[in-house]
Amino acid sequence: MTVRNAREKDIPKMIELLQQVLEIHAALQPNIFLSGTTKYSVEELKELLEDPRKPIYVAVDEEDQVLGYAFCQLICHEKSANTREYNSIYIDDLCVDETARGQHVGEALFLHVKEEGKALGCYDINLHVWEGNDARKFYDKMGMVPLYTSMQTVL
Repeated sequence: MTVRNAREKDIPKMIELLQQVLEIHAALQPNIFLSGTTKYSVEELKELLEDPRKPIYVAVDEEDQVLGYAFCQLICHEKSANTREYNSIYIDDLCVDETARGQHVGEALFLHVKEEGKALGCYDINLHVWEGNDARKFYDKMGMVPLYTSMQTVL
């Protein structure tokens, strides 16, 4: 398995994986997420592939078939009256094909994002994970710790 930058030929599999992620989110938060949809369209993915501030990495097998992806964003946190300027790499979405789970694909993607972030001079990696999502255990295993807790009251 190798991890590389996503290419246009990977879009059909990325759409399939986006559907898998959406169904997990729709099961956890059906009042927010619409089952049967995806976060991005084919055209939006083509645009993302051209944006250097939003790298997409894919883990592929020996036949160059996509096993998983990591959609990222490079974020510059500007200096303010009480904070320093710093850069982060934000994992907007990470998915491993349900048929490839347990094969360390997610770990390979995460470690690749970590190395890319270091090479780009980022201070940290951050992401959001929905409560109840089994991915939380994976992120804990990767050494991530909560930065803050976002809370809600449904009205």
